[in-house]
Amino acid sequence: MTQQRPRTRAEERIAELDTSPQKLSAEADQLRQQLEQAQQELAETKTAWQRTAADFQNYKRRTEQDREATLGLANESLLSKLLVIVDDFDRAIANMPPELQQMPWVEGIAAIDRKLDLLLASEGLSPIEAVGKPFDPHEHEAVVQEERSDVAEGTVTAELQRGYRIRDRVLRPAMVAVAKRPGSDNETSMNKHNFADSDSGGIN
Repeated sequence: MTQQRPRTRAEERIAELDTSPQKLSAEADQLRQQLEQAQQELAETKTAWQRTAADFQNYKRRTEQDREATLGLANESLLSKLLVIVDDFDRAIANMPPELQQMPWVEGIAAIDRKLDLLLASEGLSPIEAVGKPFDPHEHEAVVQEERSDVAEGTVTAELQRGYRIRDRVLRPAMVAVAKRPGSDNETSMNKHNFADSDSGGIN
């Protein structure tokens, strides 16, 4: 009788394994459930990550918009202050006596005025047309009314201070004189041309 050799440890482990169809099917089902659970967790993690990324992009966009708005307001405030200096230069040149207009220092003042105009244009500012235009409460501020029979009532007859737009908005309305019919009531005329803020919605 042939003596049976001792089994190796590996063979003993193999013998201990349950390889029955029922066991294998149960293990396959368990693995399938684990895979489905892992896939669901992965999908949930991906959705959460996408939501977080979208929230971050929205936050980043809002922060950038707020920063641009703050810088825009600061820039407009600075430009409004600069316009006061521009007004002074414009008045100095407009009221310069003829005998001084050819003086070198006057030419220097005119050159500075031109550079200021270029600076304003580079920042998106443009003058508001006024004289000869119908009064527009969104762009003009009426400070004087003149009795005129040679122009239509409500026509801007003089510009007392230049107004400016910054891109598509009014930065500063033009201060103007406006024509009214000779002998017409002042208050009635002003109401008719919507000078009151309640009718015009105010100056932008």
